[in-house]
Amino acid sequence: MRAPERTVVAMSGGVDSSVSAALETRRGGEVVGLSMQLIGVRAGQAESRCCAPDDLRDARRVAETLRIPHFVLDFEDEFRRHVLSYFETEYRRGRTPIPCVPCNSTLKFGRLLERARGLGAARVVTGHYARVDHLPDQGRYRLRTGVDAERDQSYFLFDLTQEQLAAAVFPLGGLRKAEVRELARTFDLPVAEKPESRDLCFIGSGDYRDSLARSSEEAGEIVDREGLVLGRHDGISGFTVGQRRGLGVAGGRRLYVLALDAARRRVVVGEEEEQYASAVEASRANWISPAPPARGRRALARVRYRHAGAYGWVSPLAEDGFRVDFEAPLRAPAPGQAVVLYDGDEVIGGGWIDRAVGAAAPGASRN
Repeated sequence: MRAPERTVVAMSGGVDSSVSAALETRRGGEVVGLSMQLIGVRAGQAESRCCAPDDLRDARRVAETLRIPHFVLDFEDEFRRHVLSYFETEYRRGRTPIPCVPCNSTLKFGRLLERARGLGAARVVTGHYARVDHLPDQGRYRLRTGVDAERDQSYFLFDLTQEQLAAAVFPLGGLRKAEVRELARTFDLPVAEKPESRDLCFIGSGDYRDSLARSSEEAGEIVDREGLVLGRHDGISGFTVGQRRGLGVAGGRRLYVLALDAARRRVVVGEEEEQYASAVEASRANWISPAPPARGRRALARVRYRHAGAYGWVSPLAEDGFRVDFEAPLRAPAPGQAVVLYDGDEVIGGGWIDRAVGAAAPGASRN
């Protein structure tokens, strides 16, 4: 007699992962819940929003409700090495990091997948709002957006490999958030009314700047595009491209951060229309489609998580890079963020923005 299939569910203690566990349990087979202890216990940071002690207790309560085994894995060292270190280093380089991407590709579908296989499971179930299809005629897996556009998380998953996509299960990809919340009530889960986490998961209710050891940073100048000094700052990690508030520059003009020059410790600011760029150049591309886009391919590009997307023309660059020339100027694309390319609801692939090209002239159309 064939043994029942075993799957692992990554349980964070939130509503989404809990409903995913319930749906996987209802599907049949043997389900094991695994939670990643990332930061909080050894660091003594009870305010952390990511798998903090309260969240781990919630995950265990859900597992008990579903009558599935549940284990907590100590991933604090891996989290600090692959996510927190990256987060801090990118800010000090004058870039804007996306910690969710390496957390997904390195931890959830990297280290956690390794542990799952050690338990005899071939798949990892998560609460992401995205979809994965197997295309047997092409011998590959396809990543698609979740049907709930407000919750779609495919942007954070662009860096997954074919091997990782083959192991990924996203039960919520075809559901809307209201449906997920109602399912939590139907399954009588103890987290059914738990509020959503909106901020960076490992920072909690504070400001991301508080998580950076800024005492080691050097002060510098705030300048306009011509190099005129308008003020001073305590460290460039306190700024991001597109930022308007908290610049510390006196005067009646409304100014925005245009660029961060880490080498010269300069924050470059300008007026609203100076933020727009006509293209971005990216590196470290990961292509989920069968091959990199041919020169001149038109695609929808998203340059940040909440970005609706803008159409542009893709051109390959040397090694693993590419460039997107937008059909209309785009506001404040930030180095360090990802540019993710779509063909309809399918993720073609993406890469990490290195620079924005060609600021738009005042009065140009906006995206």
